[in-house]
Amino acid sequence: MTAAIYARVSTRDKGQTNDNQLLELRAFAERLGYPVYREYCDQESGGTAERPQFQQLFADAHQRRFDVVLFWSLDRFSREGVGETLNHLQRLNVASVSFKSFTEQYLDSTGLFRDAIIAILAAIAKQERVRLSERIKAGQARSTKKPGRPRLSASKVAEVRRLRGEGLSFKKIQLATGVPVATMHKYLVPCT
Repeated sequence: MTAAIYARVSTRDKGQTNDNQLLELRAFAERLGYPVYREYCDQESGGTAERPQFQQLFADAHQRRFDVVLFWSLDRFSREGVGETLNHLQRLNVASVSFKSFTEQYLDSTGLFRDAIIAILAAIAKQERVRLSERIKAGQARSTKKPGRPRLSASKVAEVRRLRGEGLSFKKIQLATGVPVATMHKYLVPCT
């Protein structure tokens, strides 16, 4: 198997480098008998996927330039949260590229338990989506606003209809009354 190494530190200005991670990851690849295709190193926050080398890693993964990605730990790979991090690992899986964490031995999709690891990660991602949905619903329940567009008063509907009858465009009526165009359509366009 050919390996890609991914290393990341958060900042450039505090004297942090990827050197310690790279030394260990090179030795790790050698012990596993994996020739290294390339090392991808970012000095960026892991809170976003907008990291140049991270993006290049995925571009090369989808071109099948390597078989496995080695990284120090999951938080060095991504700190975007459970859902996004698992999405990144799933993107590797879709590209038929495995992954292996140096410090977290259980995070290894190269061995006999590959399918189990992928299934567990998928279950965690699903649970994260459920929790997100629950948080959204709880927020909506606490909200004092009713869902949907506010209803127009009879006088506002009459004003909109009068202006439209005078030949004004929807945009001009919106400017004059403050009523959104989509709301006007609800009151002015007959149902077919």
